[in-house]
Amino acid sequence: MHLSWSLGVASFIVASVQAAVSSTGSTVSLTGVDYFLPPKPIAKISGCEEIQASFEDAPFVPFTVVKVQGYGVDIASLTASYAEDDVWQEGFMEAIYVQGSNFKPGNSSSTILSGTASKELAPGPYFINAAGHVYEAWRLFSDMQGAFTESAIANGDGSYSVLPAGTVGQKQAIAVPSRLYFTKTVEKPLAGVRIGIKDIYDIKGLRTSNGNRAWYWLYPPANATAPPVQNLIDAGAIIVGKMITSQFANGETATADWVDYHEAFNPRGDGYQDTSSSSSGGGAGTASYSWLDVSLGSDTGGSVRGPSQVQGLYGNRPSHGLVSLDHTMPLSPVLDTPGLLARNPQVWMEAAQAMYGPNITITSTYPTSIQTLDWPTEVDNVADKLLIDFLGNVTDFLSANATAYNITASFDAANADIAPLTTFMNLTYALLITKQQTELVREPFYADYAAVHDGRLPFVNPVPLARWGWGDNQTYTVDDAVANKTIFQAWANETFLAPSPETCSESLVMYVGSTGRTTYRNTYRDEPGVPFGFSNSRISVMAEVPDYVVPLVV
Repeated sequence: MHLSWSLGVASFIVASVQAAVSSTGSTVSLTGVDYFLPPKPIAKISGCEEIQASFEDAPFVPFTVVKVQGYGVDIASLTASYAEDDVWQEGFMEAIYVQGSNFKPGNSSSTILSGTASKELAPGPYFINAAGHVYEAWRLFSDMQGAFTESAIANGDGSYSVLPAGTVGQKQAIAVPSRLYFTKTVEKPLAGVRIGIKDIYDIKGLRTSNGNRAWYWLYPPANATAPPVQNLIDAGAIIVGKMITSQFANGETATADWVDYHEAFNPRGDGYQDTSSSSSGGGAGTASYSWLDVSLGSDTGGSVRGPSQVQGLYGNRPSHGLVSLDHTMPLSPVLDTPGLLARNPQVWMEAAQAMYGPNITITSTYPTSIQTLDWPTEVDNVADKLLIDFLGNVTDFLSANATAYNITASFDAANADIAPLTTFMNLTYALLITKQQTELVREPFYADYAAVHDGRLPFVNPVPLARWGWGDNQTYTVDDAVANKTIFQAWANETFLAPSPETCSESLVMYVGSTGRTTYRNTYRDEPGVPFGFSNSRISVMAEVPDYVVPLVV
């Protein structure tokens, strides 16, 4: 076992004024793997004479806690399952602390600690110092895909701090605790689940950037945590950092649109495809890192669903209004929703239940009617075959009938006294996001910045500027847009999305998202514009109904 550690050394001229010095934790390397030790020990083991000689070479000794229940249990069988944990490694077998009795050391060469712990310790990897203080082992992973704006670690009082640790390389480090420390319960269904948070949600103790550098430095760390984040924390989730977002949650395309911050890297394909936005970091991080379980994004017009589609993840836009978005930057409060991105559908569902609480119901009763929108019926490419096969599997599973549905023709026939759907809804989304964000974000931001910068304005990326500028010149109002949205919502919920108390809705509506087309991040593009129009992805936005992304792979 080889353990190295870092310590800053300086020379001091002693003065009469004494400065307060506090520990922010320690960074150590065990067999070439970097770990962060939080500043406060979680317990103390007294009487560990067996390892005192080890402290002559290093300030910490790695060890493993095992919990013995029953008789005749040997160390090898207990620790065999530990290898599945991404924090634990063989280096932690230098010493073993056994909680319980009636065990057999077997052929283990590990030192058995005979001391007494001040409290019961969860199984897993730890470090101990010469004074007997025990520290959790948080493994440091490099954010190679640039998915995070900053790391985070809990302070123990409901607030968070930026992780005061790093690894060798160009990217920042994210620290994660061993999964062995946690046991899921009814009260803590997300115990040990690692989650990244889109950087538009406030987390107490951390700054929020909203994808804008001027905003990050203008405002102090948040004094409260946004409700969606707090719900996840209360369920036991481990917040590991804040994740990159396109500026003010507007849709941006790499690379020219991303000026203040660089877009994260999509791991799919050749590694140089656009991540989609605005939950860019959440999509890239969740798709790239096995050590990250879930990401919290936001979906106003597709900002969770887009990154999920192009990076092969499960993602969702919920019904509007399921959880408060206080302490969250708005794009359009009429449309904004918190959504989740995950690789594992079971973890995805558990996180959704924790975040939305009693406002969602999970049922095993499903609709027996499927309505498809622009679904392929003939195989012209690989994507078509995947989609056709998937539809067949769903219809078989539900014992359902699938019928092609033409939403434009149906709306126009039922609403002959107003403009056709594509005209009627053409400006609705654009008006809502530009006019509401201008009032709620731009105006107070500009005023606050000017007040401390001699009247100057902050830098803003091209996309938000173009959209805000367009909104400034529109005579149509938010009320006009809401009126059109309300008409569409009422029609949709009375027809093809009619609700059902048993199956949520009478029909399951399926449409095609991403089909694997390339969007290279090194392509020069036209200047940014305004998101006009109406498409299938806008149905759930305007009808305030849930929309789920299911990844299909060859």
